[in-house]
Amino acid sequence: MINQSYIQAKKLLFKASSEKGFLASAENITNYKRVWARDGVICGLSALLDGDETLVKTFKNTLQTLANHQHELGHIPSNVFFKETNEIEVSFGGLAGRVDTISWFIIGVCNYCWVKRDDELLEKLLPNIEKGFKLLEAWEFNNNDLIYTPRSGNWADEYITEGHTFYDQVLRLWALRCVQRLKPSEKFQIKIDRITEKLNGNYRKTSYQTPFHPKAYNNLEDTSYWMASVNPSGYQTMFDAFANSIAQLLQLGDSVFQKEVTRYSEELRESLPLNLLPAFWKTIQEEDDDWKLLVNNCKYEFRNFPYEFHNGGTWQMVNGFYGMSLVSQNYIENPQSVLKAIQQLNAKENYGFYENFNTKTQKAIGVPQCTWSAAGEILLEQYINGKRLLV
Repeated sequence: MINQSYIQAKKLLFKASSEKGFLASAENITNYKRVWARDGVICGLSALLDGDETLVKTFKNTLQTLANHQHELGHIPSNVFFKETNEIEVSFGGLAGRVDTISWFIIGVCNYCWVKRDDELLEKLLPNIEKGFKLLEAWEFNNNDLIYTPRSGNWADEYITEGHTFYDQVLRLWALRCVQRLKPSEKFQIKIDRITEKLNGNYRKTSYQTPFHPKAYNNLEDTSYWMASVNPSGYQTMFDAFANSIAQLLQLGDSVFQKEVTRYSEELRESLPLNLLPAFWKTIQEEDDDWKLLVNNCKYEFRNFPYEFHNGGTWQMVNGFYGMSLVSQNYIENPQSVLKAIQQLNAKENYGFYENFNTKTQKAIGVPQCTWSAAGEILLEQYINGKRLLV
Protein backbone atom coordinates (compact mmCIF):
# COMPACT_ATOMS: atom_id res chain seq x y z
CA MET A 1 0.00 0.00 0.00
CA ILE A 2 1.35 3.44 -0.95
CA ASN A 3 1.97 5.55 2.15
CA GLN A 4 0.74 9.06 2.92
CA SER A 5 4.18 10.58 2.39
CA TYR A 6 4.34 9.27 -1.18
CA ILE A 7 0.86 10.62 -1.89
CA GLN A 8 1.90 14.07 -0.64
CA ALA A 9 5.12 13.97 -2.69
CA LYS A 10 3.17 13.18 -5.83
CA LYS A 11 0.62 15.91 -5.05
CA LEU A 12 3.47 18.40 -4.89
CA LEU A 13 4.66 17.41 -8.37
CA PHE A 14 1.14 17.99 -9.69
CA LYS A 15 0.97 21.33 -7.93
CA ALA A 16 4.30 22.43 -9.43
CA SER A 17 3.43 21.30 -12.96
CA SER A 18 2.99 23.93 -15.66
CA GLU A 19 2.31 23.67 -19.36
CA LYS A 20 6.02 24.41 -19.94
CA GLY A 21 7.32 21.83 -17.47
CA PHE A 22 8.09 21.22 -13.81
CA LEU A 23 8.76 24.25 -11.60
CA ALA A 24 11.39 24.05 -8.86
CA SER A 25 8.88 24.86 -6.13
CA ALA A 26 5.12 25.12 -5.76
CA GLU A 27 5.65 28.25 -3.67
CA ASN A 28 5.24 31.63 -5.38
CA ILE A 29 8.94 32.43 -5.23
CA THR A 30 10.19 34.07 -8.43
CA ASN A 31 13.55 32.34 -8.69
CA TYR A 32 11.93 28.93 -8.15
CA LYS A 33 8.88 29.56 -10.34
CA ARG A 34 10.92 28.55 -13.36
CA VAL A 35 11.60 25.46 -15.42
CA TRP A 36 15.04 24.42 -14.20
CA ALA A 37 17.14 21.89 -16.07
CA ARG A 38 18.40 19.69 -13.27
CA ASP A 39 15.33 20.12 -11.02
CA GLY A 40 13.00 19.46 -13.94
CA VAL A 41 14.84 16.37 -15.12
CA ILE A 42 15.07 14.87 -11.62
CA CYS A 43 11.34 15.47 -11.16
CA GLY A 44 10.76 13.97 -14.60
CA LEU A 45 12.77 10.85 -13.79
CA SER A 46 10.59 10.33 -10.73
CA ALA A 47 7.48 10.81 -12.90
CA LEU A 48 8.74 8.14 -15.31
CA LEU A 49 9.21 5.61 -12.52
CA ASP A 50 5.84 6.46 -11.00
CA GLY A 51 4.16 6.14 -14.38
CA ASP A 52 1.45 8.80 -14.01
CA GLU A 53 0.75 9.92 -17.57
CA THR A 54 -0.02 13.52 -16.61
CA LEU A 55 3.29 13.91 -14.83
CA VAL A 56 5.11 12.12 -17.65
CA LYS A 57 3.61 14.60 -20.08
CA THR A 58 4.89 17.45 -17.89
CA PHE A 59 8.34 15.86 -18.12
CA LYS A 60 8.15 15.82 -21.91
CA ASN A 61 7.18 19.48 -21.86
CA THR A 62 10.16 20.19 -19.58
CA LEU A 63 12.54 18.57 -22.06
CA GLN A 64 11.02 20.44 -24.99
CA THR A 65 11.28 23.76 -23.14
CA LEU A 66 14.97 23.15 -22.47
CA ALA A 67 15.61 22.05 -26.05
CA ASN A 68 13.75 25.03 -27.51
CA HIS A 69 15.97 27.44 -25.55
CA GLN A 70 19.31 25.71 -26.04
CA HIS A 71 22.04 28.20 -26.92
CA GLU A 72 23.38 28.02 -30.45
CA LEU A 73 26.74 26.92 -29.02
CA GLY A 74 25.16 24.01 -27.14
CA HIS A 75 24.45 25.31 -23.62
CA ILE A 76 21.28 23.97 -22.01
CA PRO A 77 19.64 26.69 -19.88
CA SER A 78 20.02 26.62 -16.13
CA ASN A 79 16.38 27.75 -16.11
CA VAL A 80 13.68 29.32 -18.27
CA PHE A 81 11.27 31.86 -16.79
CA PHE A 82 7.93 32.46 -18.50
CA LYS A 83 6.70 35.85 -17.27
CA GLU A 84 3.04 36.83 -17.03
CA THR A 85 3.78 39.51 -19.64
CA ASN A 86 4.57 36.69 -22.12
CA GLU A 87 8.25 37.62 -22.00
CA ILE A 88 10.73 34.76 -21.69
CA GLU A 89 13.89 35.02 -19.60
CA VAL A 90 16.56 32.39 -20.25
CA SER A 91 19.39 31.97 -17.74
CA PHE A 92 22.55 29.95 -18.28
CA GLY A 93 23.84 30.57 -14.75
CA GLY A 94 24.63 33.25 -12.20
CA LEU A 95 28.16 34.10 -11.09
CA ALA A 96 29.33 31.28 -13.36
CA GLY A 97 27.73 29.28 -16.15
CA ARG A 98 26.28 25.85 -15.43
CA VAL A 99 28.10 22.82 -16.79
CA ASP A 100 25.83 20.04 -15.49
CA THR A 101 22.63 21.12 -17.27
CA ILE A 102 23.72 19.55 -20.57
CA SER A 103 24.26 16.12 -19.05
CA TRP A 104 21.00 16.23 -17.06
CA PHE A 105 19.11 17.17 -20.23
CA ILE A 106 20.60 14.25 -22.17
CA ILE A 107 19.94 11.81 -19.31
CA GLY A 108 16.36 13.05 -19.20
CA VAL A 109 15.75 12.75 -22.94
CA CYS A 110 17.19 9.25 -23.11
CA ASN A 111 15.28 7.97 -20.10
CA TYR A 112 12.03 9.45 -21.39
CA CYS A 113 12.47 7.97 -24.86
CA TRP A 114 13.54 4.60 -23.41
CA VAL A 115 10.56 4.28 -21.07
CA LYS A 116 8.01 5.66 -23.54
CA ARG A 117 9.65 4.02 -26.57
CA ASP A 118 9.45 7.40 -28.27
CA ASP A 119 11.89 7.03 -31.17
CA GLU A 120 10.38 10.05 -32.87
CA LEU A 121 11.28 12.42 -30.02
CA LEU A 122 14.76 10.91 -29.77
CA GLU A 123 15.41 11.57 -33.46
CA LYS A 124 14.05 15.09 -33.11
CA LEU A 125 16.31 15.90 -30.16
CA LEU A 126 19.46 14.13 -31.38
CA PRO A 127 20.85 17.39 -32.85
CA ASN A 128 20.41 19.03 -29.42
CA ILE A 129 22.16 16.09 -27.77
CA GLU A 130 25.06 16.14 -30.23
CA LYS A 131 25.47 19.89 -29.87
CA GLY A 132 25.56 19.48 -26.08
CA PHE A 133 28.20 16.76 -26.22
CA LYS A 134 30.29 18.88 -28.58
CA LEU A 135 30.30 21.74 -26.09
CA LEU A 136 31.19 19.42 -23.21
CA GLU A 137 34.15 18.20 -25.25
CA ALA A 138 35.22 21.80 -25.82
CA TRP A 139 35.03 22.36 -22.06
CA GLU A 140 37.76 19.78 -21.58
CA PHE A 141 40.05 22.59 -22.84
CA ASN A 142 43.08 20.28 -22.99
CA ASN A 143 41.48 17.28 -24.75
CA ASN A 144 42.10 15.15 -21.67
CA ASP A 145 38.59 13.62 -21.49
CA LEU A 146 37.78 15.50 -18.26
CA ILE A 147 35.44 18.52 -18.21
CA TYR A 148 36.74 21.64 -16.47
CA THR A 149 34.06 23.23 -14.31
CA PRO A 150 34.38 26.75 -12.89
CA ARG A 151 33.58 27.36 -9.24
CA SER A 152 29.76 27.62 -8.93
CA GLY A 153 29.44 25.83 -12.27
CA ASN A 154 27.07 23.05 -11.24
CA TRP A 155 24.34 22.21 -8.70
CA ALA A 156 26.69 23.18 -5.83
CA ASP A 157 26.42 26.74 -7.09
CA GLU A 158 27.68 28.51 -3.97
CA TYR A 159 30.27 25.93 -2.90
CA ILE A 160 34.03 25.84 -3.49
CA THR A 161 34.51 22.82 -5.76
CA GLU A 162 36.06 23.67 -9.12
CA GLY A 163 38.23 22.17 -11.80
CA HIS A 164 37.79 18.61 -12.95
CA THR A 165 34.91 17.98 -10.54
CA PHE A 166 34.03 14.31 -10.14
CA TYR A 167 30.29 15.05 -10.14
CA ASP A 168 30.35 16.56 -13.63
CA GLN A 169 32.50 13.72 -14.97
CA VAL A 170 30.19 10.93 -13.75
CA LEU A 171 27.13 12.85 -14.90
CA ARG A 172 28.57 13.16 -18.40
CA LEU A 173 29.51 9.48 -18.33
CA TRP A 174 25.91 8.63 -17.43
CA ALA A 175 24.67 10.75 -20.33
CA LEU A 176 27.06 9.08 -22.77
CA ARG A 177 26.08 5.62 -21.59
CA CYS A 178 22.39 6.46 -22.01
CA VAL A 179 22.87 7.56 -25.62
CA GLN A 180 25.06 4.54 -26.32
CA ARG A 181 22.28 2.24 -25.11
CA LEU A 182 19.77 3.83 -27.50
CA LYS A 183 21.99 4.78 -30.45
CA PRO A 184 25.16 2.68 -30.27
CA SER A 185 28.25 4.02 -32.02
CA GLU A 186 31.95 3.27 -31.96
CA LYS A 187 32.71 6.95 -31.34
CA PHE A 188 30.67 7.10 -28.14
CA GLN A 189 32.01 3.76 -26.89
CA ILE A 190 35.59 4.96 -27.32
CA LYS A 191 34.80 8.12 -25.36
CA ILE A 192 33.03 6.13 -22.63
CA ASP A 193 36.04 3.82 -22.26
CA ARG A 194 38.50 6.72 -22.12
CA ILE A 195 36.50 8.68 -19.53
CA THR A 196 35.98 5.55 -17.42
CA GLU A 197 39.71 4.86 -17.39
CA LYS A 198 40.49 8.48 -16.39
CA LEU A 199 37.94 8.41 -13.58
CA ASN A 200 39.16 5.09 -12.20
CA GLY A 201 42.73 6.34 -12.32
CA ASN A 202 42.56 9.94 -11.12
CA TYR A 203 39.95 10.20 -8.37
CA ARG A 204 41.29 7.63 -5.90
CA LYS A 205 44.79 6.56 -4.96
CA THR A 206 45.85 3.44 -6.84
CA SER A 207 48.93 2.53 -8.86
CA TYR A 208 47.71 4.54 -11.88
CA GLN A 209 50.69 5.27 -14.10
CA THR A 210 49.52 8.38 -15.93
CA PRO A 211 47.66 10.64 -13.45
CA PHE A 212 46.41 14.02 -14.61
CA HIS A 213 48.33 15.83 -11.85
CA PRO A 214 51.34 13.59 -11.01
CA LYS A 215 52.72 15.72 -8.15
CA ALA A 216 49.37 16.02 -6.39
CA TYR A 217 48.58 12.36 -7.07
CA ASN A 218 51.83 11.17 -5.52
CA ASN A 219 51.05 13.12 -2.34
CA LEU A 220 47.45 11.94 -2.25
CA GLU A 221 46.31 9.90 0.73
CA ASP A 222 44.12 6.86 0.18
CA THR A 223 40.40 7.28 0.91
CA SER A 224 37.34 5.04 0.86
CA TYR A 225 35.47 7.28 -1.59
CA TRP A 226 35.97 9.14 -4.88
CA MET A 227 37.68 12.54 -4.52
CA ALA A 228 35.54 15.61 -5.20
CA SER A 229 37.85 17.30 -7.71
CA VAL A 230 41.33 17.74 -9.11
CA ASN A 231 42.52 21.07 -10.50
CA PRO A 232 45.87 22.77 -11.17
CA SER A 233 46.28 23.47 -7.43
CA GLY A 234 45.80 19.81 -6.51
CA TYR A 235 42.96 17.74 -5.08
CA GLN A 236 39.81 18.77 -3.28
CA THR A 237 39.43 15.72 -1.09
CA MET A 238 36.04 16.30 0.56
CA PHE A 239 33.35 13.63 0.24
CA ASP A 240 30.76 14.54 -2.40
CA ALA A 241 27.66 12.45 -1.64
CA PHE A 242 25.86 13.21 -4.91
CA ALA A 243 28.85 12.38 -7.10
CA ASN A 244 29.66 9.19 -5.19
CA SER A 245 26.01 8.08 -5.36
CA ILE A 246 25.92 8.52 -9.15
CA ALA A 247 29.22 6.67 -9.46
CA GLN A 248 27.72 3.79 -7.46
CA LEU A 249 24.63 3.81 -9.68
CA LEU A 250 26.93 3.49 -12.69
CA GLN A 251 28.90 0.76 -10.87
CA LEU A 252 32.10 2.68 -11.46
CA GLY A 253 35.22 1.05 -10.07
CA ASP A 254 35.79 -2.55 -9.03
CA SER A 255 33.48 -4.35 -6.63
CA VAL A 256 35.96 -4.06 -3.76
CA PHE A 257 36.08 -0.27 -3.99
CA GLN A 258 32.31 -0.05 -4.44
CA LYS A 259 31.93 -1.82 -1.11
CA GLU A 260 34.43 0.57 0.47
CA VAL A 261 32.40 3.57 -0.73
CA THR A 262 29.21 2.09 0.68
CA ARG A 263 30.86 1.21 3.97
CA TYR A 264 32.21 4.75 4.35
CA SER A 265 28.83 6.26 3.39
CA GLU A 266 26.86 4.08 5.78
CA GLU A 267 29.22 4.76 8.68
CA LEU A 268 28.96 8.51 8.01
CA ARG A 269 25.18 8.39 7.67
CA GLU A 270 24.68 6.43 10.86
CA SER A 271 26.96 8.79 12.80
CA LEU A 272 24.76 11.82 12.07
CA PRO A 273 21.46 12.72 13.80
CA LEU A 274 19.35 12.83 10.61
CA ASN A 275 20.56 9.36 9.57
CA LEU A 276 21.23 10.71 6.06
CA LEU A 277 24.29 11.82 4.12
CA PRO A 278 25.35 15.48 4.04
CA ALA A 279 25.92 16.96 0.58
CA PHE A 280 29.65 17.48 1.21
CA TRP A 281 31.75 16.40 4.18
CA LYS A 282 33.50 17.60 6.24
CA THR A 283 32.10 21.05 6.80
CA ILE A 284 34.15 24.17 6.13
CA GLN A 285 34.48 26.21 9.33
CA GLU A 286 35.35 29.91 9.73
CA GLU A 287 38.89 29.11 10.85
CA ASP A 288 39.58 26.99 7.73
CA ASP A 289 41.53 28.36 4.76
CA ASP A 290 38.67 27.47 2.40
CA TRP A 291 36.26 29.71 4.32
CA LYS A 292 37.47 32.77 2.39
CA LEU A 293 36.60 31.07 -0.89
CA LEU A 294 33.20 30.07 0.45
CA VAL A 295 32.00 33.22 2.17
CA ASN A 296 32.20 35.47 -0.90
CA ASN A 297 30.80 32.92 -3.33
CA CYS A 298 27.19 34.08 -3.35
CA LYS A 299 25.27 36.51 -5.50
CA TYR A 300 22.68 37.65 -2.96
CA GLU A 301 22.97 36.26 0.56
CA PHE A 302 25.39 33.84 2.21
CA ARG A 303 23.74 30.50 2.97
CA ASN A 304 26.60 28.04 3.36
CA PHE A 305 27.00 28.25 7.10
CA PRO A 306 28.53 25.07 8.59
CA TYR A 307 26.08 22.13 8.34
CA GLU A 308 23.78 24.02 5.96
CA PHE A 309 23.17 23.98 2.19
CA HIS A 310 26.19 22.54 0.40
CA ASN A 311 28.48 23.06 3.38
CA GLY A 312 27.49 19.85 5.12
CA GLY A 313 23.72 20.36 4.81
CA THR A 314 21.40 17.39 4.27
CA TRP A 315 19.36 17.22 1.05
CA GLN A 316 16.54 14.71 0.61
CA MET A 317 17.11 14.75 -3.17
CA VAL A 318 20.76 13.74 -2.83
CA ASN A 319 19.84 10.97 -0.42
CA GLY A 320 17.22 9.71 -2.85
CA PHE A 321 20.03 8.99 -5.30
CA TYR A 322 22.14 7.52 -2.54
CA GLY A 323 19.33 5.14 -1.61
CA MET A 324 18.93 4.19 -5.28
CA SER A 325 22.64 3.34 -5.40
CA LEU A 326 22.16 1.04 -2.40
CA VAL A 327 19.28 -0.72 -4.16
CA SER A 328 21.42 -1.15 -7.28
CA GLN A 329 23.99 -2.92 -5.10
CA ASN A 330 21.28 -5.29 -3.82
CA TYR A 331 21.10 -3.92 -0.28
CA ILE A 332 17.67 -4.40 1.27
CA GLU A 333 17.42 -2.87 4.75
CA ASN A 334 19.79 0.07 4.13
CA PRO A 335 17.74 1.79 1.38
CA GLN A 336 14.61 1.30 3.47
CA SER A 337 16.34 3.13 6.30
CA VAL A 338 17.31 5.98 3.95
CA LEU A 339 13.75 6.20 2.61
CA LYS A 340 12.28 6.38 6.09
CA ALA A 341 14.65 9.22 7.02
CA ILE A 342 13.77 11.13 3.82
CA GLN A 343 10.07 10.70 4.54
CA GLN A 344 10.53 12.07 8.03
CA LEU A 345 12.22 15.22 6.70
CA ASN A 346 9.73 15.75 3.89
CA ALA A 347 6.87 15.48 6.40
CA LYS A 348 8.27 18.25 8.62
CA GLU A 349 5.99 21.28 9.05
CA ASN A 350 2.94 19.59 7.56
CA TYR A 351 4.73 18.10 4.56
CA GLY A 352 6.82 21.18 3.91
CA PHE A 353 9.21 19.35 1.53
CA TYR A 354 11.97 21.77 2.43
CA GLU A 355 15.01 22.12 0.20
CA ASN A 356 17.49 20.85 2.79
CA PHE A 357 18.18 20.64 6.53
CA ASN A 358 20.84 21.71 8.99
CA THR A 359 22.66 18.46 9.66
CA LYS A 360 23.57 19.47 13.22
CA THR A 361 20.42 21.21 14.52
CA GLN A 362 18.00 19.32 12.20
CA LYS A 363 16.33 22.64 11.33
CA ALA A 364 14.60 23.05 7.94
CA ILE A 365 16.60 25.26 5.56
CA GLY A 366 15.86 26.84 2.21
CA VAL A 367 12.71 26.89 0.11
CA PRO A 368 9.60 24.89 1.12
CA GLN A 369 7.51 22.83 -1.31
CA CYS A 370 10.70 22.00 -3.18
CA THR A 371 9.86 19.59 -5.98
CA TRP A 372 13.09 17.68 -6.12
CA SER A 373 12.82 16.91 -2.42
CA ALA A 374 9.59 15.13 -3.34
CA ALA A 375 11.21 13.57 -6.40
CA GLY A 376 14.05 12.09 -4.36
CA GLU A 377 11.52 10.26 -2.22
CA ILE A 378 9.53 9.01 -5.22
CA LEU A 379 12.64 7.81 -7.05
CA LEU A 380 13.86 5.80 -4.08
CA GLU A 381 10.42 4.34 -3.33
CA GLN A 382 10.11 3.16 -6.93
CA TYR A 383 13.65 1.77 -6.98
CA ILE A 384 12.85 -0.27 -3.88
CA ASN A 385 9.72 -1.46 -5.71
CA GLY A 386 11.84 -2.75 -8.59
CA LYS A 387 11.70 0.12 -11.11
CA ARG A 388 14.96 1.23 -12.77
CA LEU A 389 16.39 4.11 -14.77
CA LEU A 390 18.51 3.80 -17.88
CA VAL A 391 22.11 3.89 -16.69
